[in-house]
Amino acid sequence: MLLHRLYRFTGAAITLFLADFPICLAATTTVTISDTASHAVPTTLCKVSLISMSILSGDGGLYAELLQNRAFQQVTPSALSNFVQCIIFIRTLCHELDTTDALAAWAPINGALIAVVADPKPVSQALPNSLQFTVPSGASGPVGFSNEGFWGINVNASWTYNASLFFRFPTESSFFGTLTIGLQTASGDVLASEAVQIRGSQTSWTQIAVKLRPKSNAPDTNNLFFVTVDGQEAAGQTMNFAMLSLFPPTFKNRLNGMRIDIAETLAEMGPAFFRFPGGNNLTLFKHIRKGQSTGTRWQWNATVGSLLDRPGRVGDWVRFDYSGLGLLEYLTFFEDVGMEPIMAVWSGYSLDGDSLPENELAPYIQQAKDQINFVIGDAATSAPGLNLVHRERLYLISRPAALRASLGHPEPFTLHFVEVGNEDFFAANTYPYRWVDFVGNLSAEFPQLRYIATTDAWDPILSPTPPSYDVHVYQTPGWFAQNAFYYDSFERNGTTYFEGEYAAISTNANDLFGTPSDGRLLWPDMQSSTGEAAFMTGLERNSDIVFAASYAPLLQHVNSTQWTPDLISFDAGSVIRSTSYYAQKLFSLNVGDEYLPSTLPTIDGTLFWTVTRSSSSGDVFIKISNTVGTDAEIVLELPFRSVANRGTLQLLHGAQNASNTPEAPNAVVPVTSTISTGKTIHYTAPGFSVSVITVQAH
Repeated sequence: MLLHRLYRFTGAAITLFLADFPICLAATTTVTISDTASHAVPTTLCKVSLISMSILSGDGGLYAELLQNRAFQQVTPSALSNFVQCIIFIRTLCHELDTTDALAAWAPINGALIAVVADPKPVSQALPNSLQFTVPSGASGPVGFSNEGFWGINVNASWTYNASLFFRFPTESSFFGTLTIGLQTASGDVLASEAVQIRGSQTSWTQIAVKLRPKSNAPDTNNLFFVTVDGQEAAGQTMNFAMLSLFPPTFKNRLNGMRIDIAETLAEMGPAFFRFPGGNNLTLFKHIRKGQSTGTRWQWNATVGSLLDRPGRVGDWVRFDYSGLGLLEYLTFFEDVGMEPIMAVWSGYSLDGDSLPENELAPYIQQAKDQINFVIGDAATSAPGLNLVHRERLYLISRPAALRASLGHPEPFTLHFVEVGNEDFFAANTYPYRWVDFVGNLSAEFPQLRYIATTDAWDPILSPTPPSYDVHVYQTPGWFAQNAFYYDSFERNGTTYFEGEYAAISTNANDLFGTPSDGRLLWPDMQSSTGEAAFMTGLERNSDIVFAASYAPLLQHVNSTQWTPDLISFDAGSVIRSTSYYAQKLFSLNVGDEYLPSTLPTIDGTLFWTVTRSSSSGDVFIKISNTVGTDAEIVLELPFRSVANRGTLQLLHGAQNASNTPEAPNAVVPVTSTISTGKTIHYTAPGFSVSVITVQAH
């Protein structure tokens, strides 16, 4: 059996090349295209994947919640509440504010005293903390607290915002007054507000929900959510708040849904699948966050049901994961866009190299079964009973399909692929027993699913033989171009491949994960995007065994990221589509259902192409990537009886280092034009370009 080991993170490159994209004059290239398809093209090829490498890809990103640290999940309950009044008194004397993570994004207004406390009567068992707010004696005017959102809040006068919070008075009082909830600019101009009457007799948790309708657009995103009372009438009062929330309109008007502009940007690509819940949600980095453990892994059952029953978890990239974007929200979003999931299950190891012994895997295998049953189980043959609180008592989890139905989705979702773990080449010595135990048990209950292994392909040898492998590679633009033929020599033995993560991240092959001064890319540019496109021509040529591929990471908030470059960047009010986004979109939207063989590119060349055809429409899609700065002449010979004399050209073209950034978000965008076509097409591919020629042929 042919063994392949892909150069991923370390080691020597497979293919030797003279330089990263030498600039040279190229002779005319003649490409003869066959009229007989060699194989069908999978609909999942070159589509979308969510990879949890850049933080805030969900919270503060795709997930539309606008308040950061909305439920104060960032501290472990402690004796803080026993001394909070003392602490508040000391802060009053020292004029000092709490600067810990517990109060991240929150700030007092007009002398208010605020602290996150372990509430003796929490709003829920999953959310033990609350924000304790005290109005100082002698206060006047609006006194309260604000939230800055995720580095700003987009306030649009055409939107209606849904704001909500839980409150209670820890000690009963005779207070009766007004609580004002609203949006304001950083300078204090109120953009929207609603007033609600509250009483000091309310010592149990009560939810308030209001709709905020801004009277005008904010000039920028430097805005705040605020909650205030009249300082004079509320002087000396103390109130506790929990689970505060602010939602703008969402994609498809879904409750607890997705941010419209980011969701629409993804949908524009015509995605066919979404890999979730994100690679590093399935593998733990214990060294990144103290206390990271098996218990802090992503668990599906801790992400469904009421938001009050979702405790959140320590994220793998430093920040906290609030779990508002849970399993059901993912699946509903996939349906709304028309994607199907490639769903991963935790396989029993952390990226630090720790693996569970085989005799401890059983409860985690059961949890994986329950996760799958939530997605595709028959609700009619099960009954509710999932324990949402005691999440570590895995053997008690039951009837997940009925739970799904009770949450409003009685019909099963679509699921064909389940990935066992993530990047298990880091724990290849334990993966054989973990693979056989997980797949053996899962396939016995779900034989219709296709299971994806995550070690190096064929190393180690696994039993049962993996139906598919997930392959990851982060490399230079030149590596991708020179390895466009990587899959051509793979044995056709029934196993297929998922290029689950790939991106050109640096121009320095000797220090891929270094700093920008050492070649690391902050943003995709035309050099990296054309290199990736060259590699994608090879994926399409080998789509008889490569069934799916996805750029990674997908999303990054420009104010907080640990990984660059990313496909889509955003801030509080805008979305930046990278050059690689446009290259991916061109490949995604312009593909037929059958692959047409043609003259092969030169293995060590700089010009790459691929040809597919729609069997129903007769459209022929010719994709060309020129990976150097010199224009390239290409002659395309089509063998069909009839070829239209006019076709469409979509061209992504720019200078070597041209990229789309927050300062210049549209520096490089595809341009569509009409070109002359026929049985022979003469075309000049500009330097550093991705071209798609579409022509009718019969």
